[in-house]
Amino acid sequence: MNKNLAITSLLGLTAIILGAFATHSLREVLSIEEMNSLETGIRYQLYHVLVLLFVNSYAEFSERFKNRVSIFFFLGIALFSGSIYAIYLLGIPAKSIWFVTPFGGLMLILGWLLMTVFFIKKVINNKK
Repeated sequence: MNKNLAITSLLGLTAIILGAFATHSLREVLSIEEMNSLETGIRYQLYHVLVLLFVNSYAEFSERFKNRVSIFFFLGIALFSGSIYAIYLLGIPAKSIWFVTPFGGLMLILGWLLMTVFFIKKVINNKK
């Protein structure tokens, strides 16, 4: 769990740094549409950092479950947000990595799906 929290903290740190960098250094360089896309990547990273803090602190999740959900979210952040960063910060053509962003989104969806199933099962078991 500490490894997950260390990675999560690093992801939070990088999101804040990227947000500050984008706001202060790229406003003059990127178009409004490009800034909006970059901000989406940063925002999704921050949202999932908060969820990862919850996942890895929630006592009712087993260590195995925490690791499984964390892996989906780590991959999702790396692929979804990372591909957006690659396009707008590194200048990699979107045409060459077009498939990465939706695959990252799928990883994020699967992480949420795992948690949804967990909590639905919990509701059903509590009604019995």
